[in-house]
Amino acid sequence: MKAVIFHQHGGPEVLEYTDFPAPEPKPGEVLVRLRAAALNRMDIMVRNGWPVLKLQLPHIGGADGAGVVEALGEKTTTFEVGDRVAVNANLGCGECEYCLSAQDNMCRDWHLLGETVPGTYAEYVSLPARQLYKLPRDFDFHLSAAAALVNQTAWHSLVKRGHIKAGETVAIVGAGGGVNTASLVIAKYLGAKVIVIGSNAEKLRAAQGLGADVLIDRSRNEDWSKAVFLETDRKGADVIIDNVGTTFPLSLRSLRKGGRLLTVGNSGAPRFEIDNRYVFAKHLSIIGSTMGTLADFSEVMDLVAQGKLRPIIDKTFGLEDAAAAQERLWRGANFGKITLQID
Repeated sequence: MKAVIFHQHGGPEVLEYTDFPAPEPKPGEVLVRLRAAALNRMDIMVRNGWPVLKLQLPHIGGADGAGVVEALGEKTTTFEVGDRVAVNANLGCGECEYCLSAQDNMCRDWHLLGETVPGTYAEYVSLPARQLYKLPRDFDFHLSAAAALVNQTAWHSLVKRGHIKAGETVAIVGAGGGVNTASLVIAKYLGAKVIVIGSNAEKLRAAQGLGADVLIDRSRNEDWSKAVFLETDRKGADVIIDNVGTTFPLSLRSLRKGGRLLTVGNSGAPRFEIDNRYVFAKHLSIIGSTMGTLADFSEVMDLVAQGKLRPIIDKTFGLEDAAAAQERLWRGANFGKITLQID
């Protein structure tokens, strides 16, 4: 099969589009012929590498994908050859106490597809049947791939952890990333008023097109916490979605008493300082999560398949142009998800 691999960590130049052995489905697994993949910043971080990341090289990156069932492993009965499916990258072992209590995103032997195991920058991937969602006939593969990781991540954070309710005010730090655009669409679906804090006017206009109620350009409002305060009748937002990290100090200031800060990442940096007085004096909660459960994935993909949540696609590249696609994502030039066409 054709795949994009790397033999060593480094910049985009280490990515190689080449022939690679196709996987074979084990018992309980499904071999998927991928038609589309979607990018995440994690793909680039894995390519760059970090000290504690130990990979079997060469490695295939990519967490998101959608395609057609090509073959079934022994004892696999839930799918048929030819079914159209989307991939769930959140890999639980299925056996530990967390998996058995439907908390598989907290699995003791948790893996993320494309991070510690070979991923979707390839023509084929083989996964346990529980990791696949059966798509409606003719549902677009790129929309499916673009929806999977970011929507389950945002759904678990906003709905299952953050308990966002209709009528609440939700502020999102960042306008263009995949999780943030998914969070905007989900927050509006839940009936919230949404404030988007973006880096430029173009991305803010795009966020407005998705239903954002209030736009704050942080290039013009360096202390955007004051702008949030004024836009909420001097009360503060009920919820801040902050996956940057270094912006926590401003986010904590932007929350009303009893507010919640939701986070699933740290695109700015993993280490930063906060003023703890905001946390205890305002009775604030900082709520973290990673990915979502199998149930979350099924629930949110149902909404995607029904057209109630629509993924935002920025641009599509060929699989052979994965390096250029990653560069666009790393520059922050995208609004929504970047996908790869796998022919």
